[in-house]
Amino acid sequence: MDLRRLIIYGAFYIPYGIHKITRTGAFGPDGMVPLYGPIPSDGNPLKAALIKHQVKQFHEASCSVATVVSVINAIRDSQGETVAPITQMDILEKVRTANWKERMSAGGDNGKRGLPLSVLEAITRSSLDAYGIRYDTLEAVQARKEPDQAKIIKEVLWQRLDDFEKKGNCLIIAHFDQGAYVPDLNIPHISPVGSFDREKGMVTVLDVDPFQENPYQVRFDTFYRGLSSNYLNVLKPFGFNSGGYIYIKLSAS
Repeated sequence: MDLRRLIIYGAFYIPYGIHKITRTGAFGPDGMVPLYGPIPSDGNPLKAALIKHQVKQFHEASCSVATVVSVINAIRDSQGETVAPITQMDILEKVRTANWKERMSAGGDNGKRGLPLSVLEAITRSSLDAYGIRYDTLEAVQARKEPDQAKIIKEVLWQRLDDFEKKGNCLIIAHFDQGAYVPDLNIPHISPVGSFDREKGMVTVLDVDPFQENPYQVRFDTFYRGLSSNYLNVLKPFGFNSGGYIYIKLSAS
C-alpha cells in the first residue's frame, strides 16, 4: 500500500475507532438491523427479481459491478425475458465506459478504483443501453447536508422509495458511506435498495459486500445520512464530493 493510501485509510480509522469506543454511529442504536429469512415481495415482480438476482462483489472495489449486474438481471427477469443472467465478468467486457474494467483491476485505472456518483451514473446508463433496457428516466441525485436542500431531496427520495415498493416501476441504487450503516470504515460503497417500509420508515439495503451475509434495514434518516457523507473531504481529489443515489424509472412498455 502506498503512502497516499496509508494516509487516507489512517484518516478513516479515526472515526471508526471513536464510534467503536463510544458505541455511536453504526455501533449504536442507529446501526443496521439484519434481516433473516426471505424478504416478502408483496406481489411486486421487480422487487422479487431484485432479491432473487442479488450477487456479491468479487473484490473490495467491485461493488458497482455487483450492483449493476443485480439490477440488470432483475429488470430483465421481471419483464419476462427468458435469457441467462449476465455475470460480473460479462458486463465488464461489454461496457467499457470510464475504463470500468481497468478500474476493477488490482492497480486500478491510473490508481482510480471506486466510482464517484457521476461515474456510476454514466456506467449505469451505458449498461442499461448495452442490454437493451428501456427507461424513461435515469438520474443521479447527490445528497446534500444543507438543511434546506436536504429537506427537498429527502421528500423526493421518500416518494421514490414508496413508488419502488408499491408500483415496482423504478429502482434505486444507493451510493453511500458504508460505515454509516454497518460497523466498518466510513468509505464509499454501492448497493441496491431492496424494499421500503413506509409505516416504520425503514429502508432495506441489499448490500453486495460479501462480509454482509444478510440484507439489513436502516432508518430513513440514517439512510440519508449515509448518502450525504462527505468522507471527511479526503476523497475530493478523486471525485468523491458526497454520495447520493441513482434513480431509474422504467418505461411502461
